[in-house]
Amino acid sequence: MRIFIGVAWPYANGPIHLGHIVGAYLPADIFARYQRMKGNEVLMVSGSDEHGTPITITAEKEGKSPREIADRYHRINSEIMEKMGISFDLFFRTSHPHHAEVVKRFFLRLMERGYLYRDKMILPYCPNCKRFLPDRYVVGTCPYCGYEKARGDQCDNCGRTLDPKDLIDPKCAICGATPEFRESEHVFFALSKLEKRILEWLTDKVYWRDNVINFTRNFVKGGLKDRAITRDIEWGVEVPLPGFEKKRIYVWFDAVIGYLSASVEWSRITGKSWRAFWIDRNTKHYYFLGKDNIPFHTIIWPAMLMGYGELNLPYNVVANEYLRFSGEKFSKSRGIGVWMPELLSMFDPDVIRFYGTVNMPEHRDSDFTWDDFVQKVNEELVDKFGNFVHRALIFTYRHFGEVPKRHSLDALDEEALEKIKVTKEKMEEYLDKVELKKAFREWMELARFGNVYFDRKAPWALLKSDRERCETALNISLHIVKALAILGAPFLPFSAEKIWKYLGYDDSIFQHTWDESLTALPEGMKLREPKVLYTKIVREEESFDRWNLLDLRIAEIKEVKEHPNADQLYILTIDLGEESRTLVAGLKNYYPANELLGKKIVVVCNLEHANFRGVESQGMLLAGEDENTVAILTPQGDVKPGTRVQASGIYSEPPPVLKFKKFKKLKMEVVDIQDSKVIGSSEYRIEYPIPEEWKGKQGVVFLDKKPLLLHVGKVLISPEKRVKRGGKIR
Repeated sequence: MRIFIGVAWPYANGPIHLGHIVGAYLPADIFARYQRMKGNEVLMVSGSDEHGTPITITAEKEGKSPREIADRYHRINSEIMEKMGISFDLFFRTSHPHHAEVVKRFFLRLMERGYLYRDKMILPYCPNCKRFLPDRYVVGTCPYCGYEKARGDQCDNCGRTLDPKDLIDPKCAICGATPEFRESEHVFFALSKLEKRILEWLTDKVYWRDNVINFTRNFVKGGLKDRAITRDIEWGVEVPLPGFEKKRIYVWFDAVIGYLSASVEWSRITGKSWRAFWIDRNTKHYYFLGKDNIPFHTIIWPAMLMGYGELNLPYNVVANEYLRFSGEKFSKSRGIGVWMPELLSMFDPDVIRFYGTVNMPEHRDSDFTWDDFVQKVNEELVDKFGNFVHRALIFTYRHFGEVPKRHSLDALDEEALEKIKVTKEKMEEYLDKVELKKAFREWMELARFGNVYFDRKAPWALLKSDRERCETALNISLHIVKALAILGAPFLPFSAEKIWKYLGYDDSIFQHTWDESLTALPEGMKLREPKVLYTKIVREEESFDRWNLLDLRIAEIKEVKEHPNADQLYILTIDLGEESRTLVAGLKNYYPANELLGKKIVVVCNLEHANFRGVESQGMLLAGEDENTVAILTPQGDVKPGTRVQASGIYSEPPPVLKFKKFKKLKMEVVDIQDSKVIGSSEYRIEYPIPEEWKGKQGVVFLDKKPLLLHVGKVLISPEKRVKRGGKIR
């Protein structure tokens, strides 16, 4: 059987985070590795989505070209995929000229078959920026759920696809001006022509996950409307029509064709047939993605394929829910999440893959916390699986050096062999249905059984009293280890390869089949000295006791008024993303009111409220000061209000309310940043990878048992004016 696997294309505007890995790439890789070990022919592709407006927004902020941004993050994310063992046959990119060729051919084919037409449409135009705005450059309130930060193409809260004119109170995402809506000619995809075929095609998709089929059916209920597939932009695939030279193909149409263009490019590189995967009706197409991508893969892409003709439609669309970080949605723009470069610098990829699997949001949102990560890794991966494998291997290696003989079996030995067989069968049942967490739970049960078997057999006692029974016990134990390696290889490929070598094999475990889990090891095969697979994670939680008292967030000053009863105080109204608050700040001697308006600041959000001459202050903004200067702390880049501040990559876990007396005991100061150290009142070494762009700038350290540097993702927190190093934060 042939299996095609398409995985959602990440935007090349930043490094991917754990939510991306767990949501799409890890489940796709597990499924692909399993299918290959079953003997099926697999083609798995994805790549960088480089024509989306997130790339142009990032480019404008950094003063670089979209190509420079795309090149940087394609390289970074390709390296992440490789380090995580995501076994793509090709990780492509939409800026490649061969991709553009396929997109244009697809476009012209749909035009010839009557599924594309020209028409005029009303688009947002910013009179201040003097240009038409791509949908993502327009933000406002979702008309369906009331979410106040919806984009012009989609609401991240309810998942509905949108048009900019649908938004309530739309604003330009660049300058904040209210856009005008002007007429412009574009090319439309006649989605309405294919509505009946889509509905018929959906009737037998009872095996899809409930979240996918329910979302899709609700989407189609409202009727399918024709969609524009071109835009007034300069970055993207050119429109192959005269008169459209200044327009480009819209990213949603461009990106999904990447599944086909990547297959064609794979064929060009390898000499193998892409048509076998796209035209042969015996091939099954699986797509892996996050839930925000459902309609593009269950309605729009299938409709495009129907319009094109000949090509295979999706067999299954496997969409996961969201992985959240301590209850909040992972977000590149808000700096909320666990970023893969940092995570890979701290942990082996299989440790990350293990936790990603057990916490995978297959049917509902799941939550990432560091405490849960440490607990599950230590108690399940290390104590149960890693412990059993090492015990069985090291004991056998030390006392025999090879795979011992298998003699007559007792009831417990037979139970062990039956357990391997049943585990394999149950895992197959779940993996075929892409129920990955259930399959992994069966695998963990086999690891737990291995520990029980080894303890009950007690080979250390049998070694002296009954050598034949000892040999049999160790032979069966190593068979369990082999089965765990093969059945666990799709989930933990690096660990499986290590175990395979310890068992005495010279080749790769992925050159062997799934069914070989039932086959005993060759008696007499020489073992290699095993090393411990994993070590327990030790969190120095006491190091961050003080940092965990603070809830620091970014806010934007929306209004500045003079305090009616105090000469040196301002009353500030601030936007914290999900709420507005009032702060009383003693800045009147240092800042004129108009200079504060619109500034991004750092606020202690959980500080107990205080009354200042009749006005309640609901928090405190932070500033650096020396004997001559007071400078508010501000992010050195675009950060959305409400974003949490990190300290050397660590999010705090604060109490709801922090007493002012406790706050006064906390120490922060202004520092000059060098390579791996910073200089304030003393020289501090920072145990955190400092980006090149931070070096030579001022920052802020929080002094715990080790110094922690304040930032939001890749955005540094600094005093907005230069303060003498060692200056205090108040």
